[in-house]
Amino acid sequence: MIQEAEKPGGRSGPALSDLEILRRAQEGDDAAFEELVNRYGKELYGLALYLTGQDSDAEDVVQETFLGAYERLGAFEARSSVRTWLSRILMNQAARHHRSQRVRSSVQPLRLSEASQALLEGAATASPAAVSELRMDILEVLQALRPEHRAVVVLRELDGMSYRQIADVLDVPAGTVESRLFRARQELKEHLKDYLA
Repeated sequence: MIQEAEKPGGRSGPALSDLEILRRAQEGDDAAFEELVNRYGKELYGLALYLTGQDSDAEDVVQETFLGAYERLGAFEARSSVRTWLSRILMNQAARHHRSQRVRSSVQPLRLSEASQALLEGAATASPAAVSELRMDILEVLQALRPEHRAVVVLRELDGMSYRQIADVLDVPAGTVESRLFRARQELKEHLKDYLA
């Protein structure tokens, strides 16, 4: 059975694919572009949050991503999925944001909260407060990684992309993705060695 959904422009009918919606947006249908924002806004925000570590920064990166996508609608040639295209724009925006923030390159010692430490050691149950603290600590650990390592970890481990998809998003060979992910995991182990022993 074909799923009924509201089409861009308020009409009801079969749900449109991302590519169909993007084609309509390229033809000037602003409601179609708004549908892309609705479909991918939350997912892109999650990626941006893990890349930037701050809510306000993530919001800025997502806004810049959609602005960039809107300005480049005509350049989309369907060589990748719409999701991959948007993720690539987001990664570029996050990198630009990172450079503009002039983040110190030295890594500060990580101090996980007591709740996070207890969860990692298996000594505590996952209360909502403890999960929230662990999430914040994960953001801090990710910020300690080099930007290229943070990107592959977020795309692979948190967004579930395949190596091929990550290579497309980052515009690097799949082998580079593998080596960056290996180094990123080593870097994570080093940062967390005191907590995972």
